[in-house]
Amino acid sequence: MANRALGAPRLTGPQPVPEQAVAAGSAAQVQSLINVGDSRRADAVFFYAMLACGCSVLALVGLIVYELITKSSLSWHAFGWKFFFQSDWDPVNDQFGALPFVYGTIVSSILALLIAVPLAIGVAVYVTEMSPRWLRGPLAFTTELLAAIPSVIYGLWAIFVLVPLLRQYVQPWLAKYLGWTGLFEGPPYGIGMLAAGIILAIMVVPIISSITREVMTAVPQQQREAVLALGATRWEMIRTGVLRNARAGIMGGIILGLGRALGETMAVTMVIGNRPEIAKSLFAPGYTMASVIANEFSEATGNVYLSALVEVGLALFIVTIIVNILAQLLVWTVTRGTPARSHA
Repeated sequence: MANRALGAPRLTGPQPVPEQAVAAGSAAQVQSLINVGDSRRADAVFFYAMLACGCSVLALVGLIVYELITKSSLSWHAFGWKFFFQSDWDPVNDQFGALPFVYGTIVSSILALLIAVPLAIGVAVYVTEMSPRWLRGPLAFTTELLAAIPSVIYGLWAIFVLVPLLRQYVQPWLAKYLGWTGLFEGPPYGIGMLAAGIILAIMVVPIISSITREVMTAVPQQQREAVLALGATRWEMIRTGVLRNARAGIMGGIILGLGRALGETMAVTMVIGNRPEIAKSLFAPGYTMASVIANEFSEATGNVYLSALVEVGLALFIVTIIVNILAQLLVWTVTRGTPARSHA
């Protein structure tokens, strides 16, 4: 029991601050902020600087389109829309048609997607849903590292590794067992449309896989738990709870990969054969719109010749822009700005 004779202990608690001191402190802080300087001028400079950065991108795209249109006007007046439906490419007689290049671009890109899409989606599903945590980071990093390799390195690897494998093993086997289809017939040169499609598939796998992982991680975790709670297996959960909800974004990633395949130049030029012809067989050499510009622009002497190459570039530019816009819209319909989340 406490001794009352000692009296109550005197404890020092927080003391009220006089109103004058508070007012003096606030005034000092306000005065210090005022002394920093007038920020309206700095804000205006910063605003207009950022506005100039944003408008410079639009101006750059506008200048590119304007230059392509003006430089290709001679070809437009000479051939019109028939330019994209003619097969003749004769610089000596000034007869030009872009149909072989359009055909080569479409066939090589579609072949690349047929090979890359199953592989990229499989990698994304494994990394997102099935991979152990210690392997997830290195596997995702290695997959994305493929996108940082220069295209000329892919081309060199294709010449020294891929082309000999196709010539000695893959193409003879395909000709023996699938030659009846007409897609795999002719001499096995190694270079050609098949080699271009395979090298493009390797190059677009990182893009499709990265976008697929992003839209799969945007699917709420509760969606997975609800499907598993209903008794579904892991495969059924991934198929119905994840892939079905992310299909629009996955399609956007595929279209974005298609845009990369359409505009790829160096690696395709090194292995496609560079011959302006339309052939049914994938063993035959071909040409793409990007490859013909890279190969023949430096040697284009006539005005019509140069204008025809610029018109091919204009068509490729417009197609690539449209493809990328569609891809971004499809990805946005799934993510809607939601940041990616990792799941255990």
